[in-house]
Amino acid sequence: MPAPDEVTLFVRGLAALGVPYMVTGATAAIIYGQPRVTNDLDVVLALDAGAVLRIETVFPSAGFYVPPVEMIQAEQARPRHGHFNIIHHDSGYKADVYLAGSDPLHAWALSRRRLVPWTSGLMIEVAPPEYVILRKLEYYREGGSTKHPADIRAMLAVTPVDRALIETWAGRLGVEAVWSQVQAE
Repeated sequence: MPAPDEVTLFVRGLAALGVPYMVTGATAAIIYGQPRVTNDLDVVLALDAGAVLRIETVFPSAGFYVPPVEMIQAEQARPRHGHFNIIHHDSGYKADVYLAGSDPLHAWALSRRRLVPWTSGLMIEVAPPEYVILRKLEYYREGGSTKHPADIRAMLAVTPVDRALIETWAGRLGVEAVWSQVQAE
């Protein structure tokens, strides 16, 4: 039996919620760059109060772990950095769900997400490559993992990006030195 596709497992439910979402992180870097292994799916979600109440219907407890509604509501109440996980029981695949909140970069990217074909005719909404690069610059600054600059370089090699836009946002986010370093390597 083939392994389940973690993107499809989660994206169908996210699309059924009827609120803006975008795939980001390693999966987006793979789409815009080169293949590599990843253990989870990163998603930004503009979750509203009604969708919080519907989340258990699109990710039923027989197949998924979803945090209690009260915990999701507490994360949703954070203006920035709200986060929770959804886990598929059978495969162990995990979706890291980052809530859009009032983060201006999330807002910018959600309004510019791209519809990308996936397997079996499924279309998924993916963060713009500039957003993926900017978040990877932040994660590299915070944790130093070399996978982030490698992902960025792979993306820059195959996907056209607006470098001036990245430089503007890099200044706002305080990652301009990291951006310069990654480009120089």
